[in-house]
Amino acid sequence: MAEKKPDFEQAVGRLDEIIRALEQGDTPLEASIKLFEEGAKLAGLCETLLQKAEQRVTKLVNTGDRVEEKPFEPTD
Repeated sequence: MAEKKPDFEQAVGRLDEIIRALEQGDTPLEASIKLFEEGAKLAGLCETLLQKAEQRVTKLVNTGDRVEEKPFEPTD
């Protein structure tokens, strides 16, 4: 059975744990590398999930007698 991928919140929570462990500086080198690899995979997963969420977000614009859906366009 394939392992279930974490949702966004779980992935961010695990990333936070990894960052704290690496910042402490007392993790052995090999374990640090494994944590870094796990963190890189989780960061990629988070980026993918955010991109998918952005694609789903729509802005509803009231156009008088009807509501029109328009793609979400982030403002910088």
